[in-house]
Amino acid sequence: MTQPVGAALWDMDGTLLDSAEHHWLAWQATLAAEGRSITYEEFLRSFGQRNDVVLRGFFGPDLADSEVERIASEKEARYRELVRRRGVILLPGVAHWLARLCEEGWRQAVASSAPRANVETVLDALGVRQYFAASVSGEDVRHGKPAPDIFLAAAARLEVAPARCVVVEDAPAGVEAARRAGMHVIAVRSSHSSLAADLVVDTLEELPMDAFERLLRPAS
Repeated sequence: MTQPVGAALWDMDGTLLDSAEHHWLAWQATLAAEGRSITYEEFLRSFGQRNDVVLRGFFGPDLADSEVERIASEKEARYRELVRRRGVILLPGVAHWLARLCEEGWRQAVASSAPRANVETVLDALGVRQYFAASVSGEDVRHGKPAPDIFLAAAARLEVAPARCVVVEDAPAGVEAARRAGMHVIAVRSSHSSLAADLVVDTLEELPMDAFERLLRPAS
């Protein structure tokens, strides 16, 4: 197997695409049916976390596993229907970097806290499946972000050492997960204004042409 330049591990929501509105509407409707209202600020604070963490944050730590599964399933079904009905598009700069990294010999994976069905629905809707050699969902690991499990699993599937991985994220929990995994991080301010990453941009169009390569260079 040819040794890759490195690996690019992409979070999905807020990084590949702006899906915040779809998720907001799905959470709002689902929680309303459960008698729980939610503010947009509460939604943003939970964005990027696994559903079990989100729901126990809303309903308390004693929420039964069966209830977590039921409510989360309803929410995600609403989300996927919105994706199919309204459509989704790549965020600025994403198409360029997916193609360029592929051409330069980087391996790429999706590493998302989302359920597997969401990952598959979004990749099909965006038409970018060909760029990814692997994908890891929240269902594939024991601990969600900010634990490093998702990114370490993605690196293992790509057979690339964590130190040779660059994570693209948009949420504090994801940035922290990448840090704990011993990886470099590029953060996009699509949903959070303050992100402690190696590089922080408003869109990927702002990245220097050697942004990914630069992060893997040994410190001088």
